[in-house]
Amino acid sequence: MKKFSKLFLALTLLCSVTACGSKPAEEKKPEGTAAAPAENKEEEKKDLDYSKYTIRIYSNSNSTERTTWLINEAKKQGFNISIDDDTVISGDNAAVQAANENKDGDLIFGLNETRWGQLVNNQYENVKILDWKPSWADTVGAYKYDNKAYGLVIQNILMLYRNDDLGTKGEEIHLDHWADMVDFAKEHGYTWYRQNKVGGTTNSNINNSILYAYVDPNSPAGGISVDGWKKLWEYCQDGWFSADDKLGFDPLNRGDVQISTMYSSALYGKIDAAADGSKNPLVGTMEPENWNLVDIKDGTYYIAEYIGLIDKPGRTEEETEIVKAFADWFGSAEVQVAWSEEFDSYPCNADAVKELYPDGAPAIYQLDNFALKTVEGTDMTYAAYVAAHNAEWTNIMTNLGFYWADSTKAPTTPDWDNLDWSVLTQSK
Repeated sequence: MKKFSKLFLALTLLCSVTACGSKPAEEKKPEGTAAAPAENKEEEKKDLDYSKYTIRIYSNSNSTERTTWLINEAKKQGFNISIDDDTVISGDNAAVQAANENKDGDLIFGLNETRWGQLVNNQYENVKILDWKPSWADTVGAYKYDNKAYGLVIQNILMLYRNDDLGTKGEEIHLDHWADMVDFAKEHGYTWYRQNKVGGTTNSNINNSILYAYVDPNSPAGGISVDGWKKLWEYCQDGWFSADDKLGFDPLNRGDVQISTMYSSALYGKIDAAADGSKNPLVGTMEPENWNLVDIKDGTYYIAEYIGLIDKPGRTEEETEIVKAFADWFGSAEVQVAWSEEFDSYPCNADAVKELYPDGAPAIYQLDNFALKTVEGTDMTYAAYVAAHNAEWTNIMTNLGFYWADSTKAPTTPDWDNLDWSVLTQSK
């Protein structure tokens, strides 16, 4: 899904050098003329020697390709950064725990609202988020924690279906809620893919989407009605799965199931290469031919990956300014265009979106976002509600045995009327 040439990417990054790394030539002033003070902070930033300080970064958006790209591009701007790839740190929890334990972090990016809610609310002893506002803060819309963290890229979870002879044979699928898929599929004789484990960001977002219709702030079952847990169990019990498939794209691509799930940023790349993994592949990247998005009235669950500065004890004011300058550069439209093109992500920065998609955003990013809708009876968005109950939900699913990977060892259906939720919501 590359829309721009490598030459374009090189030019956009070259443009950012003027703003972030090089010093302007000094203008010779007449004798006796006092030097004028810097007009603003941006003028002062240009005089910083970025190379004097190595910025320690923690992230879960840290594939080897991403870390290599970021280290190299940052160095071109004069920044020295240190960031572990996913062979060292894998996952959002591991990234935050490492930052908390090592106490040496300057900056953290990636994660999602669940983890960022914890960071901003000081739930980790040694990771405090510094007050900060980038120059592009007004371009990210609602994807921000004011003066703390700001969105870089948007990700959402999608429900897809085949509409060819291996799928619905032309029938469209329209639902009110994600959870309605289970009854709809059974009624029409369709099969769906379900994941094999409780953990993982993609898996969690699928669960968040299914549970959305069953939110009940007064429920002792983690703020979800018991009917919601029954439906999620049914989704597991009757869904199709394979230990060889970590994501839902492959079984849909092969035609093993009619309905499946996939996260947004990898979808188009997967479809581009679909023929490599199937004799009956999905066809049509931007314009679907034998597949489509399930039309769900609620929309879908979005997350954003944010960037924020860690308030590191002992760091000098000049070093802090260098860290701020890096974060400002990384989240800028020019760099986010290049990052998005390189890794098929979708930026929060509206100026970057305009460059990438002058004719409008792809359909997968035009869906309603219920993560930012307020939960009735609370003052929280659903994303904040998920963050508040995330540990309880994980404990419930773990304690009851959701998402068994071996069908011969599937647990018996829980006795829903006689469960002790005060115990199930706690870790073993």
